[in-house]
Amino acid sequence: MELIQTGERTWYIKNPTNIGIYEEKEGQVYLIDAGNDKDAGKKILKLTESMGWRVSGILSTHSHADHIGGNKLIQDRTGCPVYAYGTERCFVRHPVLEPSFLYGGYPFRELRNKFLMAKESRVEPLEGNVPDGMEFMELPGHSYDMVGFRTDDGVWFLGDALVSEETIEKYHLFFLYDVRACLETLDKLETLEASWYIPSHCEAAEEILPLIECNRRKIHEIADVITDLCAAGQTMEEILKRVFDRYDLQINRNQYVLVGSTVRSYLSYLYEEGRLAYEFDGNRMLWKQS
Repeated sequence: MELIQTGERTWYIKNPTNIGIYEEKEGQVYLIDAGNDKDAGKKILKLTESMGWRVSGILSTHSHADHIGGNKLIQDRTGCPVYAYGTERCFVRHPVLEPSFLYGGYPFRELRNKFLMAKESRVEPLEGNVPDGMEFMELPGHSYDMVGFRTDDGVWFLGDALVSEETIEKYHLFFLYDVRACLETLDKLETLEASWYIPSHCEAAEEILPLIECNRRKIHEIADVITDLCAAGQTMEEILKRVFDRYDLQINRNQYVLVGSTVRSYLSYLYEEGRLAYEFDGNRMLWKQS
């Protein structure tokens, strides 16, 4: 883990899931997210202790396992509170909700893995508990009630509101819950001013407009692809298979639920946009172009 300073009181730990650090008072820091598991939590604590810092709290951008997996270890060792916004609190407190939501029922044991289900931690409302020198903004779309955080150094931590160009080029589909909200969040990001922007899975940047447009183009592309696949009535399973084939991707159990949930979200969006319709035929639900 590499510690990088981006302001007088703002740092981030460069990691597969970037971790924000804000020093509210001398020697007292708040974390923004906590990594994907207990090992990440151990490394974060080792680094903060080496800097002479005490963790005063963890601010969660959202409740996906790669952002809250280190919560329990850090909380158990320091007693610090964890804060999350809106619906995200329920998932932090009851992490089995995440694979259950993705699968659409009780998740079989292979889905109850650390990539989809973190350890539970005690959580309190973010509202009213943001430390002095910080603010938050709602950034829904990728998750129910995801938020971003700004420090008074002019640094924005954006959670998973943006996906890297490398990830888009390799996988094409990236997880999202609400397509329309995601597009609206991209519009909102265009209005932000900052010295640094730090998405959770991208390099920190002083400029994000090209990345915003890259994300927007791919969302519209996926929507067009799914619409085209529904020229004749197709079941959800057939659409999912054809999406994987279209982008030369290989399905596995995690991708089945993550991409499957995402494709369902696109179908809902396209239906509400009037581009798709559905019907029931032979006890099958078929999606077709309007």
